[in-house]
Amino acid sequence: MLFGAHCSGGIKKALGNAIAMNADAVQLFVQSPRTWRFPDHDPKDLERFRDRRAETGLPALVHSLYLVNLAAPDDAIYQKSVDTMRSTMDTACAIDADAVVFHVGSHLGAGFEAGLKRVVPALEQVLDRTNDRTWLLMENSAGAGGTIGRSVDELAVLFDALGRHERLGICLDSCHLYVSGIDVTDLEAYDVLLREVDERIGLDRLRALHANDAKAPLGSNRDRHDNIGDGLMGEGLGVFLAHPKVQKLPAVLEVPGADGHGPNAEEIQKLRDLHARATA
Repeated sequence: MLFGAHCSGGIKKALGNAIAMNADAVQLFVQSPRTWRFPDHDPKDLERFRDRRAETGLPALVHSLYLVNLAAPDDAIYQKSVDTMRSTMDTACAIDADAVVFHVGSHLGAGFEAGLKRVVPALEQVLDRTNDRTWLLMENSAGAGGTIGRSVDELAVLFDALGRHERLGICLDSCHLYVSGIDVTDLEAYDVLLREVDERIGLDRLRALHANDAKAPLGSNRDRHDNIGDGLMGEGLGVFLAHPKVQKLPAVLEVPGADGHGPNAEEIQKLRDLHARATA
């Protein structure tokens, strides 16, 4: 398993920060996570990232802006979301990232079918910009409100609606699964989930994991990540990491860290130690 972290610093610094914390993989934003404005990246910065990533061999995932909502009924938000996803994919391709990970969004009460009619044409545009190296990965949601992608079934419906595109995959988040009611600390429940993924989508499309403990209870639909071993999943998170069918994937931390500034070397080591105990 490749133990990684979401690192601050964007294109200029995230890769160096990941290396400094002894990570095997990096996830980053390619724009400020707090604003719609997409930066005009200097081609030299893109080239430097690409070259250094090639030297280190670290897999790189780009996480799209959290403001993105491809199911938004509001036309202005919808168009901003589509434009941002297109720019994010273009930049991810420019730095030779392995994938863009994104949250589908929420239909905000309009209903799943109405949301689907918005999401599919949006994702078709983004998928047109992928390449053989850089995929698009749907992330499962925590299930709050009208979010789309709260279950394997919903992800599979999207996958089928997009023609099972050859560069469309999924990323499974341990915290999101847990708070959406799937107890991935229980091996039997996790087995059922992975069998469903294999039957409906294909395990070959599972390209990344987000390894996060949960502050909120099972089935609460509250997306609150906790540091490794500090949350309600605790030692049981090892079940999520140790399953034979998910080995060799990047497992990326998105935890607050001891100081609230995100993952660090200590959290990555805790993840490695948890995996080692669970696979012993």
